[in-house]
Amino acid sequence: MESDSDVPDVFDPRIYADGIPHEAYRALRDHWPVARQEERALLGWPAGPGFWAVSRHADVVRVLKEPTAYSSYLGATQIRDPDPADLPFIRRMMLNQDPPHHHRLRRLVSRGFTPGRIERFAETARTRARELLTAALDAGPEVDLVQAVTDDYALLNLTDLLGVDPSDRGLLLAWTERVIAYQDPDEPPVLDDRGRPVNPRSPAMLAEMFAYAQELAAYKRKNPGDDLMTVLAGSELRPAELEMFFFLLTVAGNDTVRSAAPGGLLALARHPDERRRLWSGAVAVDRAVEELLRVHPPVLSFRRTATRETELAGRRIAAGDKVVVLHASANHDERVFADPHRLDLDRAANPHVSFGEGPHVCLGAHFARLQLRVLHEEARHAFQDLELAAPPRRLVSNFVNGLRSLPVRVRARSAPPT
Repeated sequence: MESDSDVPDVFDPRIYADGIPHEAYRALRDHWPVARQEERALLGWPAGPGFWAVSRHADVVRVLKEPTAYSSYLGATQIRDPDPADLPFIRRMMLNQDPPHHHRLRRLVSRGFTPGRIERFAETARTRARELLTAALDAGPEVDLVQAVTDDYALLNLTDLLGVDPSDRGLLLAWTERVIAYQDPDEPPVLDDRGRPVNPRSPAMLAEMFAYAQELAAYKRKNPGDDLMTVLAGSELRPAELEMFFFLLTVAGNDTVRSAAPGGLLALARHPDERRRLWSGAVAVDRAVEELLRVHPPVLSFRRTATRETELAGRRIAAGDKVVVLHASANHDERVFADPHRLDLDRAANPHVSFGEGPHVCLGAHFARLQLRVLHEEARHAFQDLELAAPPRRLVSNFVNGLRSLPVRVRARSAPPT
């Protein structure tokens, strides 16, 4: 084993502006599968105590499946420690809880994610995808698919699921941007009276969203609909729990598809042979979606906190240590995936961790897969060609694997695919 002083940095958010750092991830998997990372002062944020980066698939799955050893509750799920005064507030969210309290909340909300309700959104999503892709063709031959298609596709589908008026999608976008893009220079930081960045998940930053959630819930109790907010408003959730669920569904429900959709289209643009296989019907769309999720997971990392002294891949983890799993690294682990850097849309064995594992596996994964499947089916019918017109611009973040722009050249299909 090489010296720990040679461990590559995978913490700095600016690294990800150039893409997923696959060379660094491979070095971690091969030499330091559980690697100590410095948490330096960056982008106005103070230094932290550091953390363990977990890069191999088996170890990532172990951490995610063992909440008694690796807690979401102790320090929440973001790499940087929240302000101690904010931690009790942040712990209200289901994402930041452990069983059995986590199970209670998940059970209440899962009633809204019934297969029947989600499938009823399929035709609406299909019509929306068709309209957005047609408009992109009309605006072409060069178009930014993020601005023209995927942002609105994800946001409008979310408004349908939640029962939010489509005219309010701008609010959902602004709240999402505030939370997921806080490391990006395009998103102006919010500073406190001492000039320090304010955590976007703090009570002060979420007050406007929470007020909206309570107003919407009150409306749904009087005017119920076939949507998630009607389910939540009529459930046993306490007001504070309802607010946190609205936050979680707005941010995670939007950004999962908002990140995965352009990421998948980017992979198809970069791999024309695989794209032709998909668009010719040689590959099943459902299987292709899983491979596109593997190579471009919506989320790059999640944090846990060790509840006790333990050992992981030969490393001693002390109680209270931060343990951060690297989803994109696990998805490219040579120990699990044959030729992991090759896009194989017909890959049969594909146990990717893009939606997590264990008790916190993504609650809306089925809804996300449905949206991605519909979008790729409609793109197959709409587009003859898909080529990069310029390099994509990525979100500066060590958390969300997002694209800010995807400039492409497109041409309409002259005949339907076989």
